[in-house]
Amino acid sequence: MAKSLRFCPFVVPALIVFAAAPAAAQDPPAPAAEPPLAIAPDDASIQWGACPPIFPGDCRIAVLHGDPARPNADVLLRVGGGYVLPPHRHSSAERMILLSGRLEVRYAGAPQATLGTGHYAYGPAGLAHSGRCVSTEPCTLFIAFEGPVDAVAVDAVAD
Repeated sequence: MAKSLRFCPFVVPALIVFAAAPAAAQDPPAPAAEPPLAIAPDDASIQWGACPPIFPGDCRIAVLHGDPARPNADVLLRVGGGYVLPPHRHSSAERMILLSGRLEVRYAGAPQATLGTGHYAYGPAGLAHSGRCVSTEPCTLFIAFEGPVDAVAVDAVAD
């Protein structure tokens, strides 16, 4: 006479986890493609350079991560108090956080916004915009670009 086997509902999942655990524990994590980075915006090791020609005068830029000619570069942009960023656009979307100062930003078709320290702004790719550092202290922006970094002058920011 044959006996029927009955399984406890917890046995099968426990066997699956137990069987998979040794394999996962043996596989070391893949090495990072590049080293991690943690840095303050006023760190002396940051290499500041000139901004693109459409931003003359008191404007500096520094690459924190990546290659500006390739997607996903992170940069710092610093302009002096009172500096006017002329109307321009980027082929990439940009994600920004103001690190110091107060900055007025105007995007085509949107109301003007005034950013304070810690404020976030998003600029869609191709959308004309302009800005002005309204503080006496410099305005420093962290900007993350999705695509290569560029800035193309435009005549005006349309309403």
